[in-house]
Amino acid sequence: MPRIATRLRRPFADPVVRVLATATLVSTLGRGAFFTLTALYFTLIVGLSATQVALILTVASAVGVGTSLLGGHLSDRLSARRLLFALVVAQGLALLSYAFVTSFGAVLVVACIVNGVQAAANATRSAVIARAFTGRARVTTRALLRTVTNIGIAVGSAAAGVPLLIGTGTAFRTAIVLAACATLASSLPLLRLPVRVNASPAIATADSAGGRSPFRDPAYLAITALSGLFGIQFALAEVGLPLWIVHDTEAPVILVSVILIVNTVLVIALQIPLARRTDTIARSGRAVGIAGALMLGACVAYGTSGRTGAIVAGGLLVVGMLFHTFAEILSSAGAWNLGFELADPTRAGAYQGVFSMGFSLGSLFGPLIVAATALAHGFAGWMVLAAVFVVAAGGVVAVVRTRVRAAVPAA
Repeated sequence: MPRIATRLRRPFADPVVRVLATATLVSTLGRGAFFTLTALYFTLIVGLSATQVALILTVASAVGVGTSLLGGHLSDRLSARRLLFALVVAQGLALLSYAFVTSFGAVLVVACIVNGVQAAANATRSAVIARAFTGRARVTTRALLRTVTNIGIAVGSAAAGVPLLIGTGTAFRTAIVLAACATLASSLPLLRLPVRVNASPAIATADSAGGRSPFRDPAYLAITALSGLFGIQFALAEVGLPLWIVHDTEAPVILVSVILIVNTVLVIALQIPLARRTDTIARSGRAVGIAGALMLGACVAYGTSGRTGAIVAGGLLVVGMLFHTFAEILSSAGAWNLGFELADPTRAGAYQGVFSMGFSLGSLFGPLIVAATALAHGFAGWMVLAAVFVVAAGGVVAVVRTRVRAAVPAA
């Protein structure tokens, strides 16, 4: 037991890791509960239509694309730890205001603030990690935070079952207030971040000519765009797959929960150990390439499940989710390392802002792409979606190989 306890404490030896992990766990407990209740709260309690909810989420995601850039830019100019603290506080206050909205316009404004501030905070957090660590430690830290995030969201989602069972407006609003309070509480540990996470004074006072702009870095922009495109996998798991199971297969509806639980458990168990295998640019490229092949297998399994009986369909969906989950783990770790290692260290915030923008764009267009392919055209649509993943992964591999070949003569 002492040996196990030592191994569990080892990843948290660095004070920056402890602070970020604590803040992440507290925050995601609230976020897990809030995300579970969001759509039902908007429709059942506030009285919005499904179309209005979809429009709100789309516009809010679009706002997040711009604020990702803003958060990264500001983290190069201001104190990153104070900026992150302020953004998390703003997010908590915005979440709190959800309990008092009663109209479409009010919900739209609040959603834009919540999503915009969260996107800026994500970019700032990435800049903090980029400055606080080097090499493998960066990806390991991201993997650790991803694991903590999954744990927090899982527990928060389970807690959301209480207001769902009660079903009253008061129960929903109480849950939202508690979720907002958790977000506000998660800002307090951030005050303990050390000064080393801030940009150096020379960088903070320099103009844009003080370092290479990410928009003048073709390789980095290509990696950002391709990683964002591959990020459609998250929309596939969260939106597309549940709708596919319910409307296009004979599998029981309960399988939606089963496969998502499988995904969560595997990510929690394997994200950290597999992330350690992407500690170089070359290994990161290979990891993304393997993820592309796995997503091809996942899409074939998902698409075939719509052509079989309930038992076979259930088995194919589970197999597809296993492929999908390993693809998610490998592609995330590979993309994180490439996002850090290919960036100009003198412009960490700006580069991480651009990289975060790529994933924000994937979140924005992901549901539309999944709907226009797999959900609209069945097996043929799944094959188109598979081709998208293969092309995105192949593009990342090509960029990485070019970068590695160019580095050999220089070395």
